[in-house]
Amino acid sequence: MNVSRTERKKPLPTYSAGVRPLLLEAGGLTLSGLLAEPPDGAPRATVVAVHGGGMRAGYFDGQVHAGLSLLTLGARLGFTVLALDRPGYGRSAAQVPAGLTLDEQSAVLSEALDAFAERHAVGAGFLLLAHSYGGKLALTTVARTPGVLALDASGIGHRYAVEPAGRQRHRRHLEWERNWGPLGLYPSGTFRAAEALVAAVPAREAAEVALWPGKFDELAPLIDIPLRLTFAEHETWWLHEEPDLADLTSRLTAAPVVRVERQAGAGHNISLGRAARSYHLRALAFFEECLCLRSAEDD
Repeated sequence: MNVSRTERKKPLPTYSAGVRPLLLEAGGLTLSGLLAEPPDGAPRATVVAVHGGGMRAGYFDGQVHAGLSLLTLGARLGFTVLALDRPGYGRSAAQVPAGLTLDEQSAVLSEALDAFAERHAVGAGFLLLAHSYGGKLALTTVARTPGVLALDASGIGHRYAVEPAGRQRHRRHLEWERNWGPLGLYPSGTFRAAEALVAAVPAREAAEVALWPGKFDELAPLIDIPLRLTFAEHETWWLHEEPDLADLTSRLTAAPVVRVERQAGAGHNISLGRAARSYHLRALAFFEECLCLRSAEDD
């Protein structure tokens, strides 16, 4: 019997060696996620990875090539890496099918960090690594919640290259191209494997998309931790020419370090592409630098 594309079941998720699923209770929700811990000894710190819209935590555990997974790379370098399904995704989707607003998600994420620290060694503390909509959540969280040591985010800017009101008028293949970019940026098998990762964007989350430029302007002066932002070479959702980046960084007046970098050979979904390992190494090197500076200040 022929099975149509819409009827075909998604492949079951698989995990890299050393990565295990976990559940975390926070904000009255059961959050699902993935965890990788250093094989020897306590972690230097804990990297919390926050996925974008329409994806799940497995975005950070790419399966089609051994070098793609942030979780396994971070664990090998001495970090605990926790990738969480944001509220409205994964296990919590049934509890809040319409999702939560950014502010509500931020409150849940803050509680999740506390809940994780109660049961796991976190080393020097938490470092956030976020992508796309997850970057919005991470910026919202660090602006209003003390204790996070540093933030690295990709696929997130402050001004859209495409007006949110116009996104719904985009033909489906054009939106696909904006998310992925040229096919050659991804290893063979990526798009089949990604079927296990994609999820519907919750309605309340989608309703806030147009509000982000104003919200960023509100949050930017409150961010007082080291911040690194990466734009892929083939990023098309956000404005990121030099004048745009100058305007963006000028608003981050309280951050002690602000770095904006470009990732060559990458599309919006950097962590699933051939450039994933390069990006992850740079992000972890930034975290390493932040930890060293913190240690020097404490001595």
